[in-house]
Amino acid sequence: MSDTPTHVSVRRYLYVFAAQLVITAMVVTASFIPFGDHTINIVVTLSLAACQAFLVLAFTMHLISEKRLIYGLLLFTLMFLIGLMYLTVFSGSPDHRLHV
Repeated sequence: MSDTPTHVSVRRYLYVFAAQLVITAMVVTASFIPFGDHTINIVVTLSLAACQAFLVLAFTMHLISEKRLIYGLLLFTLMFLIGLMYLTVFSGSPDHRLHV
């Protein structure tokens, strides 16, 4: 066995689990709320999904205590996510369609 003690804070995992449950309930609730525009529903749902992804990456995968390279990769991934959100939200808008 290893000489280094492995201390895992169970309380932290329980808080993350509770936060995941709350955010999941918020996603389900938001799917039934008509915000007036379909675009707003997509933005709200994708934002809540990004919060869930942060919780999984930061605490479950222990990336919150990693080095600078990991933060750079996470920033790149976040920028890619924002780009995909932009494409998803504005793909059906008449202002952004190509007119033939």
